[in-house]
Amino acid sequence: MTDAATSGAPPSGAPQSAPAEINWTKLMLGFGAMVIGQFMAILDIQIVAASLPQIQAGVGASTDQISWIQTAYLIPEVVMIPLSGYLSRLWGTQRLYLASCVGFMVMSVLTGLSTSIDMMILTRALQGFIGGAMIPTVFAVAFTAFPPERRITASVIMGLIVTLAPTVGPTLGGHLTESLSWRWLFFINVPTGLIVLFGVARWGDFDKGDPSLAKGFDWFGLAVMAIFLMSMQFVLEEGAKDDWFDDSLILWLTVTAVIGGGLFIWRQLTYRNPIVELRAFSNRNFMVGVVMTAVSGASLFGGTFLLPQFLGRVRHYSASEVGTTMIVSGLSMFLTGPIAGRLVRKTDPRVPMCLGFLLAGWGMYMAHGVTKDWGFWEFAGVQACRGVGVMIAMIATQQVTMSTLPPHMVKNASGLVNLSRNTGGAIGLALLATSITQQTALYYDDMTSKLTAGGNAASMLTALTQRMAQLGVADPGGAARKAIGGMLQQQATVMAFGDAFTLLAIGSFVAAGVSLLAAPVKNAPPPPSDAH
Repeated sequence: MTDAATSGAPPSGAPQSAPAEINWTKLMLGFGAMVIGQFMAILDIQIVAASLPQIQAGVGASTDQISWIQTAYLIPEVVMIPLSGYLSRLWGTQRLYLASCVGFMVMSVLTGLSTSIDMMILTRALQGFIGGAMIPTVFAVAFTAFPPERRITASVIMGLIVTLAPTVGPTLGGHLTESLSWRWLFFINVPTGLIVLFGVARWGDFDKGDPSLAKGFDWFGLAVMAIFLMSMQFVLEEGAKDDWFDDSLILWLTVTAVIGGGLFIWRQLTYRNPIVELRAFSNRNFMVGVVMTAVSGASLFGGTFLLPQFLGRVRHYSASEVGTTMIVSGLSMFLTGPIAGRLVRKTDPRVPMCLGFLLAGWGMYMAHGVTKDWGFWEFAGVQACRGVGVMIAMIATQQVTMSTLPPHMVKNASGLVNLSRNTGGAIGLALLATSITQQTALYYDDMTSKLTAGGNAASMLTALTQRMAQLGVADPGGAARKAIGGMLQQQATVMAFGDAFTLLAIGSFVAAGVSLLAAPVKNAPPPPSDAH
């Protein structure tokens, strides 16, 4: 009841029933429209994943260039996410969100109309930068416009969006490309964006801006923040492909990121009007929560990365078959959301946060013994356990992270939280991609040496050569060597994926222990009526 001021209720001189003055219809419709926009912005990160070959053919891109369709979106986005907190305080949430949505729609159309890879990379970069403001502003509204007893419900809604969007993105993208064309991956944002614009313009007036913040805007701080975040994101996205520090560009960008990060932190702590309020890290729960958010981001995006990669590389599934297999993860998260909300509301949030990371870790560890024959049913239990755990951990983490912050820090803090989730996901993907590449090579070399040392290679090669000759193969010896190499490569890849699943599990188990370092959180009293 003490958050009346932040939720738009009358001032403190009003009667005690002030929370009843909240226009719940307006609040839920405005918040709901913003959530749809948030879903749209997060979805666009992964929606192209299953359709890259079609896009490559459509714009005449090379294999190296096509990966930039995703990278170009992510790199500028990480700059807007923390900047959005400042812009929201300057312009007000509604104006910032509407501007972001309009820009996102325009860039979506231009991306869909692209005729060259250069044009697409440019429009995707602008799409990611402008649309990045739609992600953290929803988070801030959930913790400023809603009274304490309703914030967990808002967290459940956001948790569903954050987890479902990257999960269903490749599936939806694959079906859109098959039914219409790859250009509709971007055109689909227009009708959805119009609904969002109408809802936010009509019901999204949650706060007012403070034009005085424009005086003394920290342009130097913005520059070093952009250099730091964009360099870091590029290194994380491209490092695994380029053998990390063996590549001079990756090495110099890492140095740039370290220097830029140091300058950025110094500037934000000393400038009178900082773009990002880093003093939120002095709050113990916020600091622990940011670390946990990064781990949950790694678990969410890492699990979403590993399974499609395995099904595509080992089982050779099509985009629709991958989507059908992945649906278990999305369903488990969707069904867990309301239960997780009640659990977090009725207990100390540290308990479900720890439990969630333990469940997510166990789900990942179940796949440590994965074989080349694993398909839908074998991965169903893995996905269900991981999905339930990630959802519980994410909702509890949001409550722990934001519950003890003063209201004036919430907008800036929301940008930092979302940045930590994206950064955690990028670090997780970089580590997993590197682990799979290195472990595959190690296992392949090990199996090859054992096969040769045991004297089995010659007999296997002879038997396979004879078999190929019986089948009428033109070069039976060459075909036999290729077949043996293929079998060893497949087995090495499967074992490397088992190690990657184990790596994710270990990270989640460590996070479960770290989560207990948070200070106890006092839950808000239950709502006067059914909050669900």
